[in-house]
Amino acid sequence: MEQLLTSSADAAENPKFLKKKPLIISGPCSAETEEQLIATCTQLAATGKVDMLRAGIWKPRTKPGLFEGIGTKGLPWLQKAKQLTGLPTTVEVATPKHVEDALAFDVDVLWIGARTTVNPFSVQALADALRGVDIPVFIKNPVHPDLELWMGAVERLQKTGNQKIGLIHRGFASYGNTEFRNAPMWHLPIEMKRRLPELPIICDPSHICGNRTGLAAVAQKSIDLDFDGLMLESHIDPDNAWSDAKQQVTPQRLAELLDGLTWRHETTDQQEFLNKLSQLRAQINQLDEEILHLLGRRMQVAESIGSYKKENNITILQASRWNEILEHGIQQGQRLGLTEDFILKYFDAVHLESINRQNRVMNQK
Repeated sequence: MEQLLTSSADAAENPKFLKKKPLIISGPCSAETEEQLIATCTQLAATGKVDMLRAGIWKPRTKPGLFEGIGTKGLPWLQKAKQLTGLPTTVEVATPKHVEDALAFDVDVLWIGARTTVNPFSVQALADALRGVDIPVFIKNPVHPDLELWMGAVERLQKTGNQKIGLIHRGFASYGNTEFRNAPMWHLPIEMKRRLPELPIICDPSHICGNRTGLAAVAQKSIDLDFDGLMLESHIDPDNAWSDAKQQVTPQRLAELLDGLTWRHETTDQQEFLNKLSQLRAQINQLDEEILHLLGRRMQVAESIGSYKKENNITILQASRWNEILEHGIQQGQRLGLTEDFILKYFDAVHLESINRQNRVMNQK
């Protein structure tokens, strides 16, 4: 991988900095001691796989009493790691004082964490502190699945004149979720890519998974979705890390994980591929049109049912009928190779639209 940066001055002079692809960021969840941080960073640099070093200096934690970061005294350690490895550095900032201290110790890139993105007042305070400062800033998605908050954070930074903005997808908190620490909800970062195609977006599998076992699968999926890079946590002794021990890997294991990934391209100039893809997409377009026509006809029938229910003073929701539709849909979908999760989401959307149509019909004056 090409050398990314060697100094903050380079970052300021290089508007293509965030265009580097793939961009690999790694380092410990938290800077704990100078020895731990230097050892981790030098081992990461030795792999030749990492473009930028990260370390948590200030750690926003859910509950008091947990390790909340070593604080500003860890910044000289990170600065030393940069000098030893030649790799640029990045840290999370949550207050204007964090920004001031990070810049004072030559940090190359800042990122705004999920717990900060969720608060417009905090984001605005950071934007004000960064006004006139020419430094790249990544913005993590908010803790909860709210795209407008994520968009709002981007706009606040852009209004300061900063054009070196990137996004980090680290998953979203969801009640009852067990598979992931933070559910990826891939449709949300995909929508951000659609809205802001000019901004690079990287994936943070460490915080999505909350464990080591799922890192490769989540990383590969993000690559397949044309993400621009990865942020992965690494520690020389993960099991004894002071924070998020379960999701960190050793530098050696990180290199193995990265070697196992398949990096894909968004497109190609091979004419045979382009012709075949065009044919298949034409089929998709035709099928989508047919599906929409069928859905339109279905909703017309739903409105007729609403009229009939109104005439007979019958409620819109019929629980037994809804269960019957779901059971039949799941069985039919499985025979067609469709997952139960997809069928449930599809019928939930169709059912809600049907209810809304019937409600309008039944309550017309």
